Amino acid sequence: MAPILSCLLFTASLLSTPSLSRTLFTYERKQLTREYVASLPEQDQELFAFDSTAAPNNTKPRCRYGPSDGKWPAEKAWTKLGRQLSSTDVLIKTTPQASVCYGEQKNDAKCQDLTKNWSNSYTHIDDPTEVLSPIYQGLTCQPPSIYNSGNCSLGGYPSYVINVKNVLDIQLGINFARNDQVRLIVKNTGHDFSGKSVGAGSLSIWTHGLKDMQYFENYVDESGYKGPAIKAGAGVQAFDLYKFANDHGVMAVAGEGQTVGVMGGYILGGGHSPLSSLYGMAADQVLGFEVVTAIGDFISANSTSNPDLFWALRGGGGGTFGVVTSVTIKAFKDMPTTAASWSFSSAKLGVDKFWAASKVFVDGITNLVDNGIYSYFTVVQSGSDYVFTMVPLFAPNKTASQLSSLLAGYQSKLTALNVPFSPKITEYKGFYPAWQAEFPLEAQSDVQTAFGSRLFPRSNFASETGRNLTFSVLRSTVEGGQMVLGFATSPTLAKAGNPDNAVNPAWRNAVLHAITGRRWDAKSSTTDILSVRRSFTNGTMQKWRDVTPGSGSYLNEADRLEPNWQQSFWGSKYERLLQIKKDNDPRDVFWAANAVGSEGWTVESVDGLPNENGKLCKAGSATTTSSAGSTPTGVLLG
Repeated sequence: MAPILSCLLFTASLLSTPSLSRTLFTYERKQLTREYVASLPEQDQELFAFDSTAAPNNTKPRCRYGPSDGKWPAEKAWTKLGRQLSSTDVLIKTTPQASVCYGEQKNDAKCQDLTKNWSNSYTHIDDPTEVLSPIYQGLTCQPPSIYNSGNCSLGGYPSYVINVKNVLDIQLGINFARNDQVRLIVKNTGHDFSGKSVGAGSLSIWTHGLKDMQYFENYVDESGYKGPAIKAGAGVQAFDLYKFANDHGVMAVAGEGQTVGVMGGYILGGGHSPLSSLYGMAADQVLGFEVVTAIGDFISANSTSNPDLFWALRGGGGGTFGVVTSVTIKAFKDMPTTAASWSFSSAKLGVDKFWAASKVFVDGITNLVDNGIYSYFTVVQSGSDYVFTMVPLFAPNKTASQLSSLLAGYQSKLTALNVPFSPKITEYKGFYPAWQAEFPLEAQSDVQTAFGSRLFPRSNFASETGRNLTFSVLRSTVEGGQMVLGFATSPTLAKAGNPDNAVNPAWRNAVLHAITGRRWDAKSSTTDILSVRRSFTNGTMQKWRDVTPGSGSYLNEADRLEPNWQQSFWGSKYERLLQIKKDNDPRDVFWAANAVGSEGWTVESVDGLPNENGKLCKAGSATTTSSAGSTPTGVLLG
């Protein structure tokens, strides 16, 4: 507490030309220095010292230490960490939300209220430990009517969380975890399909509170960009960013989901957007990052400072290269936007006519994305019927009349099939009101589904044979009882301004990003769940891979068991990314499942399922009783 003033490294001035100075938010000016660490007692120096070497230490333990290990930091060490952080409430000892449903903490009214809102992402995003794909936490503390875990234990939740207030907090957390061999994770909102935001026995860096934003009307960047820009903190979410941009008469490239943390894993993983068919991926818009490295240093990464790291952070994945504190991105002049929505079902059309009508839309995707349009549609089986829903077809810089003209060809083909078509078309004055009105809040916290995705390239739609094969595999997926969620978009290099970054090359040729999932009975055994998951990966998803050879998957919405994930998520970019990872984090301070450089480690899951409920250990080494065989499921609460 008292030492904070001693930790201030500098106060940056805000110059009229932002690119000429490192423009920092107030929370970024509060930093830990080597001089301050050197002034501490020797034992405290060992806890908080910056890394002094760039070489990996191969003599370190096989696994990251956990609470059941003798070398786990003592309570005294955690207390010292709490005292060095920016305030007494920054270090949080984990208590899962659903603990109110179990044991001594049981509160029936609170449990019922929590259960009622469990699938609403707003229930979880402001919680320091919850994630929106809880199967990767291990399902050790869910509301009983959602999933009865029998009791409430931490499982794959972190043991402690640092509720970050400034750069100082991040530096202390990184140094403490690295020096004490504690697993470190990074979390923003917990939007994640593969469990990167949780980890048993870990210390979590929670950046959700870093919400500052600043608008620059005329930003000049060393890369050659001149124009409007926004600097946003790591905790800024889509609803924050879009409103802020709208208040300044501009738009920003971010996701369709309301609660996604834009400047965290979303933008670091690439980030597809309702504006991608006009401007490319979200990562393509980045002008600079502020980031804390594995060494503990706070640096800038942009076109002239740390350019390799800058290249990697734009698409190389979250929780891998450092902890981002803020991102500066391009902004674009606002524009009128029109949206259309419609649905049809086999209950009214009959099965054959339903699939013919669905195929007409999928066959015409290329024409729509080439006109700057983004479409978000679902095809599902509902009972014995099939339903196609467009929610919505989103057309920036198009009037209602222009969009109607673009849909005329689609409508004429439906008319020929004797399929009625009367979409709801609404024209908005700007992007923000259109986004607010048209995109639904996505349900979260599924406890019995694995998801996977694939990028379908333009070449699949260039011939009748390709279109038939593509639609056939999507249709068979739905007929097999699995949904298809499609995002039609085309973030080509030309639209992105030809950036050189780590975004998966498969995105540049894609016109359709599709997601599907496979469910299992929540009461299934581990053996049965693994059987379902492998069938999904090697069955459904293999069929998708077979019709898209050489393409890939979107790493933020991918199958946890994705084979050859290095190629699938990054293609030809992986070799360079791996070298940058080794250069910047040789000790593997940052680790996440299927992230760059993650091959050397594995989570020894307690139940044998692909989740984070187990120790993080070096891959390929023999399991010992002390490090894996006795791994607990977590601290029992209540």
